[in-house]
Amino acid sequence: MSPIHAYLTFDGNAAEAMRFYEKTLGGTLHTMMTMAQAPGAEQFPPGAADRIMHAALTYGDGMLMASDTMPGQPYEGMKGFGVALTLDTVAEGQRVFDAFADGGKVTMPFGKTFWVEVFGMVTDRFGTPWLVNGGKPLL
Repeated sequence: MSPIHAYLTFDGNAAEAMRFYEKTLGGTLHTMMTMAQAPGAEQFPPGAADRIMHAALTYGDGMLMASDTMPGQPYEGMKGFGVALTLDTVAEGQRVFDAFADGGKVTMPFGKTFWVEVFGMVTDRFGTPWLVNGGKPLL
């Protein structure tokens, strides 16, 4: 069975977000296709050419995928979910949490908890909600 992977939708800044996630997570961005590069690109509305049709980033055993909305399409932001990460060490968890918090909004400070050494919740500057676990599991 395939693992579950997150697919995020942005409103014109998917390329910037995915490059940030590549750097922050130490992953590899395998695909970054613009709408202009997609088959049938002439069918897209004006202003769509530079938006991302599909991006795929691998990190560890995970994959994060993304695209942009079409220009003029209503965009309500990301809500009702969170992308959960588990980092091997407290230090790595803190580094990633701090990177997401820079320009973002902390919804739960990074600190000790009962299920893992440290945990925190943050919505990054691109609007993606993250649940960051760091260190050894305690349960």
